[in-house]
Amino acid sequence: MSFQYQLHEHAQEDYEASIIWYMARGTRAAENFVAAVDYTLALICTSPTRWHNKYNNYYELGLKKYPFKIIYTIDKASETITVISIYHQKRSPLKKYR
Repeated sequence: MSFQYQLHEHAQEDYEASIIWYMARGTRAAENFVAAVDYTLALICTSPTRWHNKYNNYYELGLKKYPFKIIYTIDKASETITVISIYHQKRSPLKKYR
């Protein structure tokens, strides 16, 4: 059983801003970041409850080689993952579960 995912508005903004930041450093860096996010989202969709449930109904999984965590919730009834944030770990933790 594979879940589908959707990006919350804030997660989409985080994702786009991060891609722009990596693009400024090089196309290859941005491509590798996108590939890491895609890979991590595929893992989450395959087995969403496998990863850390850190706070209330929020789960999180870190990206390999990048200082980001994908914060998400699970709607088992509709088999949907909602990505709340693509959170850079150096940012304020108060914004992690907004």
